[in-house]
Amino acid sequence: MEYKNLIELIATVSKSNLTEFHYEEGDTKVVMSAGVSEDQVAVTKAPVEVQKVVTQEVQEPAAVEENIVKSPLVGTFYLTPSEDAEPFVAVGDKVKKGQVLAIVEAMKLMNDIESEFDGEIVEIYLESGKMVEYGQPLFRIA
Repeated sequence: MEYKNLIELIATVSKSNLTEFHYEEGDTKVVMSAGVSEDQVAVTKAPVEVQKVVTQEVQEPAAVEENIVKSPLVGTFYLTPSEDAEPFVAVGDKVKKGQVLAIVEAMKLMNDIESEFDGEIVEIYLESGKMVEYGQPLFRIA
């Protein structure tokens, strides 16, 4: 299964009322299940050990004339390029459109999250190392 198709599948299932989803193609197996307070997602090329992931509740941003950068995919959110590195941005930093703000790791691939706006980082909604869902707010830029 191609990466783009997998991301679309995850987004579609996440938006649905399904509580469990299984997909197999050749030696690739995708299992997703959701409960009231936790989601489980596993993608493997062999027998799978499913990792339990607790979904973090995120306070929705206030409806004002500020710009919200949302996650384009499901994965692990990182504010730094490596463990011992400085964060890409912090609250109060001025940013330009196209500037890297963070990374979301999905299926062992590191995906740059770039600013869609010029402005100042007003709020960072998620801690580094936390799971992020498709469409989840990450940054508020004014």
